[in-house]
Amino acid sequence: MVKLDILSDPICPWCYIGKTQLDRALHEVPGHPFVIEWHPFQLNPDMPREGMDRAEYLQRKFGGKEQAVKVYGQIQRHADDIGLMANLGDIKRTPNTVDAHRLIHWAGIEARQGPVVDALFKAYFVDGRDIGDAEVLSDIADGAGLDAALVQKLLATDEDTKMVQERDIHSREMGVTSVPTFIVAQKHAVPGAQTPDLWVQVIKELMAQEESSDSA
Repeated sequence: MVKLDILSDPICPWCYIGKTQLDRALHEVPGHPFVIEWHPFQLNPDMPREGMDRAEYLQRKFGGKEQAVKVYGQIQRHADDIGLMANLGDIKRTPNTVDAHRLIHWAGIEARQGPVVDALFKAYFVDGRDIGDAEVLSDIADGAGLDAALVQKLLATDEDTKMVQERDIHSREMGVTSVPTFIVAQKHAVPGAQTPDLWVQVIKELMAQEESSDSA
């Protein structure tokens, strides 16, 4: 088996696109060797805990509506081109994602990271829900087979908040500057939302290496 570590933020549209592309490759090669773990990286580590209005966020980030429309228009077109549902105009609030990352971490303990990450992306990019809200996160936990009541209790505390923030800082100190970033076998960093074809090629090369090693 080969470890695939993914640094991502559930409000990152390229992370949503990148996971979709990876999933398509994994579906094409069902015997793939990847064991996947998701790691926290906040696009906006200084975001207020309560998040902020989406229009205000875009104004601050891009310096005006015109540039924001241009950037997100390109993202929307890319999503449309690959047949991915994304209702970017329905997003009303940009959250602080530390609680979403805590949920992903807890899901990992129950081997449910994949379903939780999928649900977070859908909630934000398709349904326009505020994934910084504890009720929304508890609902996502419930839908992914986690104990929603326990998750809600944990979200009301600072449990694992510092750990998530420290892991984020560590990734930056290691040189990660953008997401998604995929790290194959703890050696090779693959940045960006890569195509399924590239992932299929990587998977087949890894499988060939494993077969060669087994027959040696």
